[in-house]
Amino acid sequence: MDLANFLRAVLALVFTLGLIGLGAVLARRYGPAALLRVQPKTTKRLQVVESLMLDPARRLVVVRFDDQERLLLLGEGRVLAEGAARPEDARGS
Repeated sequence: MDLANFLRAVLALVFTLGLIGLGAVLARRYGPAALLRVQPKTTKRLQVVESLMLDPARRLVVVRFDDQERLLLLGEGRVLAEGAARPEDARGS
């Protein structure tokens, strides 16, 4: 291998690494985080008010949506029970 071929290989390697570096910089600057900043902010309709672990498999969750609160019993990867939460009873005197 003569000197010209060696220099061509080294320059091709430097060029390739430069393109990879440029792609990383552009992905960091204009990547998914930048796309999230561009999207309009909407008011969120769903909010987890409170959560309570009953045991390692089950959890009680109070969820608020559209000015309503629901009490959910979650476990085994699904909703086990659902009921209307009454915040005026719990927060009253």
